[in-house]
Amino acid sequence: MAARSEASLPELIELPQLGPAGLDLLLAEEIEAWDRRFAWDFRPSADMLRRFLQIRSLYGCALRSGNDVIGYAYYVCEGRKGLIGDFYIKTAETSVAREFDLLGGVVQTMMRTSGIRRIESQLMMFRTPAGLSPLPFPGNVKRHDRFFMQLDGAAVAGLVPGVPTHRVNFVPRAERYQEEMAHLLSAAYRGHVDSEINDQYRNIPGARVFLTNIVRFPGCGRFAPGASVLALDAGTGRLCGMCLASHVSATSGHVTQLCVLPALRGVKLGYELLRQSLERLVASGCTSISLTVTCANVDAIRLYRDMGFRSDATFPALVWEGW
Repeated sequence: MAARSEASLPELIELPQLGPAGLDLLLAEEIEAWDRRFAWDFRPSADMLRRFLQIRSLYGCALRSGNDVIGYAYYVCEGRKGLIGDFYIKTAETSVAREFDLLGGVVQTMMRTSGIRRIESQLMMFRTPAGLSPLPFPGNVKRHDRFFMQLDGAAVAGLVPGVPTHRVNFVPRAERYQEEMAHLLSAAYRGHVDSEINDQYRNIPGARVFLTNIVRFPGCGRFAPGASVLALDAGTGRLCGMCLASHVSATSGHVTQLCVLPALRGVKLGYELLRQSLERLVASGCTSISLTVTCANVDAIRLYRDMGFRSDATFPALVWEGW
C-alpha cells in the first residue's frame, strides 16, 4: 500500500489567510451540529465570526485540505489572557490527530503572542475523551471536564416551590444591581474549582467583565433579563443570590449563572432561585433548558439532577499556564 503523500495531509493556516467566505461551508455544518447536539442556535455567533473574517480581524487557526476548510479555532485576547472562543472540525473529518493538531496550533500561536501568560478554553465541540492522548503542551495544561445538562420544560411545572430558611425577597434582575452582582460573583467563587477555569471569578473587576459579556455577546445566547432572578436579604436589602438566564434558540433556554453567598449555602436558596428562573423561561416559550457544570462540583450536580436535569454530554475546560 502506498504511503499517503504529504500533499494530502491537512495544512494548518492562520485564519486571516482565509477569504471572506472561507468558513461559510464549515459554519453551515457547525450550525446544524449545535442545533442537533445542544438545541442551540449558533447562527448569531456564526454571523459575528463572518463579520470579523471579512475585515481580517478573526485570529486563530484553520485546518485546510486542498481547497476545503475542515476545521477552525479562533481566539481573543483580554489583557494577559487568551481565550479560545470556538473549536470545530467537520464530523466526517474528525480524528484525535486532527483535533490535537488544530488545538496545538492555536495554543502555540497564543503562547507566542506578546503578553499572553494564560490560556482558557471551554470546548463544547471537542470530541476526544480524557486520557486518550496527551494534550498539547502537557506540562502546562490542566483539564477540568464539564457536563452539559438538559431539562424538559414540561418537568418544571412539577417542581415544588421552595421556602429558603433565610428570609429573602426575589426580584427580577435590574441594571442597578450590576455592581452588587459583581461582588456576589467574586465572593461565591472564592476558592471554587470554577475560579481555576475562569479567572474572571477571582476578583471584582473580572466579575464585572464576565457579567457585561453575558449581556453583550452571543456566546451564551441572548440574555433574558425577564428570566433572571435575584435574591435580596429581607433584613438588609443586600444581594445574596442570583440566577441568570438566556435564550439559545426560539424554544431553548440556558442557565448562565447560579450562585449564592457562601454563608447562605444549604438554606435552599439556590433551588428556589433556579426554580423561579426555569418557570420564567418556560413561560417565555422554552420547551427545554440547559446548563453546564464542572464535574467536580458534586453539590451543584446533585441539585440539578434532583430537579430533573440529565447529563447529555461531557466536554473539557482546558487552561494553560507557566510556559
